[in-house]
Amino acid sequence: MLCRALAAFVFLCLAGVAWAQDSSPSQDESQDASCDPNYAGKCVPIASDVDCAGGGGNGPAYVSGPVRVVGEDIYKLDRDGDGIACDK
Repeated sequence: MLCRALAAFVFLCLAGVAWAQDSSPSQDESQDASCDPNYAGKCVPIASDVDCAGGGGNGPAYVSGPVRVVGEDIYKLDRDGDGIACDK
């Protein structure tokens, strides 16, 4: 009985590890030191100004949306304040 319970525990632990690996962010969602931590879903570069690609902004950096605002919207990318930036 103890062996069966231990086997079930190990199976669930391994299944949890596999799920955690599968639910990791995709390449575009990955964050690194060059991405602003106030945004998620896409890498918003750290720059003097960032604008939505295809919009009327003058950069020097651009991001294609949609991008989630998870902190302060320092680049004012979320014009309607719904928490999603660069959405059309």
